[in-house]
Amino acid sequence: MIEAAKIHLSKDKKFKPLIEDIQIEWPVINDDVYFYLIRSIVYQQLSGKAAGTIFARFLELFSEGYPYPEPLLGFDIVDLRAVGLSRQKASYILNVAAFFQTHQLENNDWQAMEDDEIIQFLTQIKGVGKWTVQMILMTSLNRSDVFPVDDLGIQKSVQKLYAFEDKGRSLKKKMLALSQPWRPYRTIASFYLWRFQDIPA
Repeated sequence: MIEAAKIHLSKDKKFKPLIEDIQIEWPVINDDVYFYLIRSIVYQQLSGKAAGTIFARFLELFSEGYPYPEPLLGFDIVDLRAVGLSRQKASYILNVAAFFQTHQLENNDWQAMEDDEIIQFLTQIKGVGKWTVQMILMTSLNRSDVFPVDDLGIQKSVQKLYAFEDKGRSLKKKMLALSQPWRPYRTIASFYLWRFQDIPA
């Protein structure tokens, strides 16, 4: 898929230099949406190192090293705060566990669901927003055509690459218009844009 995406994205003259100068890797597919939702909540707004430490402590709460819904729901917010989680994150994690238990999603076939269907379904969980589900689609489920217009890094890279300073709705509208020729590889385009953000001007 990566090679086909490179050929397709190189048709965009502005994007072609990114293809030539940046190396990306396509993540290994992993259908454990439950685990990655919890992990993403822990990692939000923290440095990778701090989040990794907290997440490791969190997993140590479970005898099997995995936060299955039933044992997780046996903990309260105070227990989860003791491993370094904020009250809000602890609440959101418990919401995820309750949702997956209620809907019996342990063996759910995520690959049978469309991207928008998964977004609408999982954003019912308080504390799980569209951006979070998009990250799951891109990195866990390997969906090839996800474009997170709300991602600050993607926004900055598009502004840098195409040299405009629009903000808010105008920015997102331009981003969506620019991304249409990238279909059906907007996930891969996003990986390039994240890497491009780190390259000095």
